Amino acid sequence: MSCRKNEPERRARRWHEALTDCQRRGIAHACAQIVTSAGSTPREPGSQMVITETERFDTLGGGRFEQEIIEMAQQALARGESGCRLESFSLGARSGQCCGGHVDVLITLYPRPCMQIALFGAGHVAQALEPLLGGLGWRVDWLDTRSPALLEVTAHAPTTHCHFGMTIDEQMAHLAPGSHCLIMTHDHTLDEALLAAIIMRRDQASLGLIGSESKRARFVRRLRHKGVDETELNALRCPLGHSGGDKRPQAIAIAIAAELLTLNSTPAPPILRGLPREALTRLEAAVNVRETG
Repeated sequence: MSCRKNEPERRARRWHEALTDCQRRGIAHACAQIVTSAGSTPREPGSQMVITETERFDTLGGGRFEQEIIEMAQQALARGESGCRLESFSLGARSGQCCGGHVDVLITLYPRPCMQIALFGAGHVAQALEPLLGGLGWRVDWLDTRSPALLEVTAHAPTTHCHFGMTIDEQMAHLAPGSHCLIMTHDHTLDEALLAAIIMRRDQASLGLIGSESKRARFVRRLRHKGVDETELNALRCPLGHSGGDKRPQAIAIAIAAELLTLNSTPAPPILRGLPREALTRLEAAVNVRETG
């Protein structure tokens, strides 16, 4: 995946394209599949659709029945839920549809990555760090004021989103609340400007700056004179990570990634273990009825 500013992406149209795209890019999504049906129904078993927090792909037949599934999935995704659930719909009684049949729908929830990283700068350490963060399944917003053509940088992880050739104001517009921010640009003046802009937002999960203790002391002194709160200054992590004195970019990147792991307060989503026994029993009964009906 080459980093290019505003690089267009082909829009998925079918559920299987959307499922692949969402999982590749770390987008929270749900897959809904009709697993049994009886009577008159808008779609047959095996029909699937993918639902994100803002979009839907493909259809289970439309109508109030489909809208209920979309709302249910989006609410669960907003709560960060994961796993499988089985929902039964009597299309007449529950959904008010005239076809009047019955369907069971399996909904599988895939939450967004548990960590959101904002990586400022695309130097040697950042280039070594990006694939490590992506390998953990974390979303990375990679930002730099220099143009993509000048950088010639490649992002290795599909969950990395590049925002290159942008001013500080444009970068702040792309910075998501709750991010773990890492500043490691090519310019100390730019580092300081970014540090001040991020601190003034007061909506980030953590803030780290690459550099030495003396660099930290110099920046903190200047920001204190500008009226920045002492609590905000004390939360600044600089130097980043503990590489044991090894100054190779790869060693520093590993140390930074290890430090970020200690800041991750969000538990990993539980392993998908399928439906509970009672739901499987209900499904088996529905299939038996369909086969003997």
